[in-house]
Amino acid sequence: MKETTLEIRDVKVFMPDIHHDDRGFFFETFRSAWLPSFDFVQDNHSSSTKGTLRGLHYQYENPQGKLVRVTKGEVFDVAVDMRASSSTFGQWVGRTLSEENKELLWVPPGFAHGFLVLSERADFVYKCTNYYTPGDEYAIHWNDPELSIEWPKISVPPSLSKKDENAPFLKAAKLFR
Repeated sequence: MKETTLEIRDVKVFMPDIHHDDRGFFFETFRSAWLPSFDFVQDNHSSSTKGTLRGLHYQYENPQGKLVRVTKGEVFDVAVDMRASSSTFGQWVGRTLSEENKELLWVPPGFAHGFLVLSERADFVYKCTNYYTPGDEYAIHWNDPELSIEWPKISVPPSLSKKDENAPFLKAAKLFR
């Protein structure tokens, strides 16, 4: 496993050692030694069609770290630093995750997270460090001009939930200290 730190040092990419043979491939998708300070309590799986944009989501009272990957298709994945005291507050990093590159992205607690589906369909799986808590759901607008996220251009308009369409901009969002 190769580990790379992105422009925001707390966000990491894990590039697995993939073992191929004529029957297919094998690789480790998780090892606790990769993120020894975190315990994972929940796994999630979503499947979405091209143009689906999910995010930018976070929980405030019960923040979640997420180790994310794509098992089918391709997405552009984004993490936004929501920690007001951080030197990288309001900055974002993006990474294309796909079934081909098999990369895993670590999105730490204190970050908003979202992704845009680039392929016809994508299956997105992730481990969480805290349970999903109804009522503790927050979002920031995916297209906030202050963030200036460089979403890839695709042939269909983004498909958003009502919650994501109406999400506040960063300046009105609930922030981590």
